[in-house]
Amino acid sequence: MAKYKIAWLEGDGVGKDISEATMIVLKAVNLDAEYIPGDIGWEFWIKEGNPLPQRTIDLMKSTDCAFFGAITSKPKKEAEKELSPALKEKGFSYRSPIVLMRQLLDLYICLRPCKAYPGNPLNFKDGIDLVIFRENTEDLYSGVEFSKLSEEMLKIKGMEKVPKDAAVSLKINTKKGCERIIRAAFEFARKNKRKKVTSVQKANVIRITDGLFLETAKEISKEYPEIAFDSANIDAMCMWLLKNPFDYDVLVAPNLYGDIISDLAAQLVGGLGFGCSGNIGDNYAVFEPSHGSAPKYAGQYKVNPIASILAAKMMMYWLGEIELAKQVESAVAQVIKEGETRTYDMGGNDSTLDMANAVAKKIHSEIKK
Repeated sequence: MAKYKIAWLEGDGVGKDISEATMIVLKAVNLDAEYIPGDIGWEFWIKEGNPLPQRTIDLMKSTDCAFFGAITSKPKKEAEKELSPALKEKGFSYRSPIVLMRQLLDLYICLRPCKAYPGNPLNFKDGIDLVIFRENTEDLYSGVEFSKLSEEMLKIKGMEKVPKDAAVSLKINTKKGCERIIRAAFEFARKNKRKKVTSVQKANVIRITDGLFLETAKEISKEYPEIAFDSANIDAMCMWLLKNPFDYDVLVAPNLYGDIISDLAAQLVGGLGFGCSGNIGDNYAVFEPSHGSAPKYAGQYKVNPIASILAAKMMMYWLGEIELAKQVESAVAQVIKEGETRTYDMGGNDSTLDMANAVAKKIHSEIKK
């Protein structure tokens, strides 16, 4: 019997390509795991009216963790146009399966390391090593939205300023939600000997919700006197990350801002082909590359699988397989530094599987030593 049971959620688009590549690397390190395939993605929305079927949720609940490739996601109205007439009549409404997954399984930490590996021609600057903690279940991703406002809603204090035909999305930050993501960031900094935590928000304008996040960060920072603390508005943070990326270490932010700065930071270290992500709760976690499904490249084995391979490395760390995780990261770093294998985004002509095989070859050569 395998030591671990892992839900294997390839998704669609290039999700299948990069999942195949990642499996090559997982086999190279011989992780003792059973990989159980699960249904998720666009085809299940079209066929069933649900891109995250209940059977997949049940699968995840029966496994140790999940690896997720990528899925196609479209705006609500566009998605619903592609639904079959029979399912439309039943009133199915599209919602991002990833956001829903995070909320159903309470995966409140979105952990996104952004590290510049030497030799990557796409690095903004060598030596960048940032870690972003993005709150993963609240904020503007809560899904509380209104396309029309009722008369009763318009009677609420402050709502008299809102036109009747306004579309409204509620930004919801709770004290519990703020506390646990901020504390997770400080605990990570302490455990990994990081020197500073920066809180990112826009509390000078969005005073109630972002104000709660900032004040909570200030309170919790006092419990970690050995770790420097500062804060920045989201707009200024985007500027400072480009100007002085070495001034930052661990960043913590509400959901939307964390999404924004993690993509920006990923570009500093080569782009989304190098951006890995962990959706982590107290008892379960889902690991994925940060990029989308890129449908135009599906089946071409063109995209860079390093983000996906690094996500698998994160998964192994989370499972406690530290040495295996180190083997994968070391092999990735060597392949990037040597520059003999490069996908199109890095200026080369090698395929998704070429890159995976190059990493696997490095792992095998190190094992033989």
